[in-house]
Amino acid sequence: MPRRVDHTQRRTEIAEALVRVAGRQGLHAVGMRDVAAEAGVSLRLVQYYFETKEKLLLFGLELLAERFGERVADRLRAAGDGTGTGTGPRATVEALLMAALPTDEESRTFHQLYTSYAVLSMTDPSLAAQPFIRRPDAAEDALTGLLRRARDEDLLWPGADPRMEAIGLLAMSAGLGTSVLVGQRGQEAATEVLEHHLNRVFQGSADRAGSR
Repeated sequence: MPRRVDHTQRRTEIAEALVRVAGRQGLHAVGMRDVAAEAGVSLRLVQYYFETKEKLLLFGLELLAERFGERVADRLRAAGDGTGTGTGPRATVEALLMAALPTDEESRTFHQLYTSYAVLSMTDPSLAAQPFIRRPDAAEDALTGLLRRARDEDLLWPGADPRMEAIGLLAMSAGLGTSVLVGQRGQEAATEVLEHHLNRVFQGSADRAGSR
């Protein structure tokens, strides 16, 4: 009796091979044959599951987004009870932003490839015709919701606008991650910058209080 194949697992394994190869040689240089060799399968099998390189890249992007969510969840568990109910808004916001910083091999690969996907989606007609991510404003909406909760609990400085602060924090985090990736600053310096900006949003900071 032939062995049953878990197609979801096989697709995931191929996408993970894509991430590994792209992390080594750059997303733009990866071919389906490279991915097949890395995954230890035939090129025909990769084409069976994904048909085109563009479909493989998009599935890889979804996998990266899923893994990022897992990183955030891990940080939340470390900061509180793992459900969000026992974690304050600032700790939750900090977990979200810190998870995006390239502080280890996995997060460096995430930041590098996510940025590469963004660039390719602007220049590759096949990728440009499809959504870069399914919910492009998901992170912004989530962060805005957290900051609104903090505002309702009087945890933000007076006058802070949750939406505008969310946009600013995400933009700062993305740029900060790139600066770490290219060696402009180290992890500790990046964390210090992140804390500085959070202190300017959340009350109870001597840094912000002293500048008022």
